[in-house]
Amino acid sequence: MHSLTITFDPARLDRDRVYGWLSREAYWSIGIGRGVFERAVDHSLIASAFVGDEQVAFARVVTDRATFAWLCDVFVAQPWRGQGMATRLIGAVVAHPELQGLRRWALRTRDAHALYRRFGFTEMVEPQRSMERHNPHVYAVPNDGSAQPRDLP
Repeated sequence: MHSLTITFDPARLDRDRVYGWLSREAYWSIGIGRGVFERAVDHSLIASAFVGDEQVAFARVVTDRATFAWLCDVFVAQPWRGQGMATRLIGAVVAHPELQGLRRWALRTRDAHALYRRFGFTEMVEPQRSMERHNPHVYAVPNDGSAQPRDLP
């Protein structure tokens, strides 16, 4: 097993490397703009996994650190997959001191259900009570973040 270091220090994040993964390899964020990525990272709790000085994995948590956390952008670089990196990274995330006692954690995954079940994640108990506003093509339209909110009826 490789010596893995997991840190929540945003200064250690290899932003260029992680942006490359998320914008070109991660099925959920292909084409994400750099500005959107930067805002997401800046307003989230981030976890980075390193072997030596090389960042090999990443995860992001959107949270109020009191009641709710959304685990997202979990990514392990291709050469490091299948070596337990994701398990160790998620273990560190769910053990983070600022994320204890939360009422609800959420995530979405296409193919990693078995991984997340090890940490207590299950399918939604009452999916009929959940809703979402989804724009699957948002990254296909350039957006520098300057769009202004509009009043709703």
